[in-house]
Amino acid sequence: MTESVAEFAARARTWLADNMPAIDPASPPAAPRDEPGPWQRARELQKRLYEGGFAGICFPREYGGLGLQYEYQKAFDEESLCYEMPLILNVPTFAICCATLLDTGSEDQKRRHIAAALRGDEVLVQLLSEPSGGSDLAGVITRADRQGDRWVINGAKTWSTSAFAADYGLCLARTNWDVPKHDGLTMFLVPIAHPGITLRRITHVNGGSEFCEEFLDGVDVGDDAVVGEVDGGWAVASRQLYHERRAVGQGSEFASGSGHEGGHTTPVDYADLAEKTGQAGSERVRQLAGRALTHRVVAEQLIDHVYRSVRDGTLPPAGGTLIRLFHADTVMLEMDTAMAIAGAAGVVGEDGEGLQTGLRYLARQSIAIGGGTTEMARNVIGERILNFPREYAADRGVPFNQVRHSQAG
Repeated sequence: MTESVAEFAARARTWLADNMPAIDPASPPAAPRDEPGPWQRARELQKRLYEGGFAGICFPREYGGLGLQYEYQKAFDEESLCYEMPLILNVPTFAICCATLLDTGSEDQKRRHIAAALRGDEVLVQLLSEPSGGSDLAGVITRADRQGDRWVINGAKTWSTSAFAADYGLCLARTNWDVPKHDGLTMFLVPIAHPGITLRRITHVNGGSEFCEEFLDGVDVGDDAVVGEVDGGWAVASRQLYHERRAVGQGSEFASGSGHEGGHTTPVDYADLAEKTGQAGSERVRQLAGRALTHRVVAEQLIDHVYRSVRDGTLPPAGGTLIRLFHADTVMLEMDTAMAIAGAAGVVGEDGEGLQTGLRYLARQSIAIGGGTTEMARNVIGERILNFPREYAADRGVPFNQVRHSQAG
């Protein structure tokens, strides 16, 4: 018989105390996503979870998980707050890539790759966006051509989160140019170490280099690399986007552990910031902080509401976009509020709370882009949840090889 949530939490509490490194949740160990060390550390910690029987709580047992409901994962997350966890594996490996394979992959792909990720043996990445594609994912021009019994992929991808640390990537490519753009796509699972893949880092405005761009030149894979159906890649990509939006909004049941990854996602402590900038008694600061904190509480409540509503059918799967959009708006508001309080200290202050506020402000726009832009999220909500008329698209229903494209100068 399945143990109750309370019994599961009690067992997890004991196991965590005996097996995982204790931390101060308010000051977690640094885990920069653009360095190799934290990724190796995360694999080691994931292996501990797997061997201890606490990996993949919501993934089915046949693929290495526990097959339990979200309530068990949330109970484990609460117990794990004071312990070091492999949080950087959550996105995109578990909450996006493994979740997509669970929904659309073959039995062999599920048994091989989900299980390997849960053991800490594999990290997965998304290879979706392209240099010329903007937000039009269905307009990808990376191509996969049939040559004998192999598929040969050529093209370029960009903005791939932590691809340098990954073993496999979910790569969307065009396999049929004679049909409308959504109908000629196929998803492939490609090895990042393939000699035909050249990977380069992208340097951010704040100095980080987590994201990568990839150039695929003659990357050959077999039919076992096809995820879903040939020319049915849009269905896979749509499911992938569903999981991505929920993951970006921090509402995925497949993410494990709680807390703040390496400290860089730690919520702003407005009282501390006001104190350190000499504004503890400011009515203006209290009003600014109160507004931001209210958004934070609503965002947390929205996750459970949307999850339950999608699960019981009250909302369509696109409902996950609500989490992603509100989370982005909340983070933007929080960063703007912190910068408004820090003022000049966020730009020219010493290496302390003020300067850290400024550095986080520089990266705030990324939350409005990851998982699809906020503008795209609003389109999804309008068309798929509120049933507004779809926007006009000149290429709708037109074979992709007849669609006009901008020419390089």
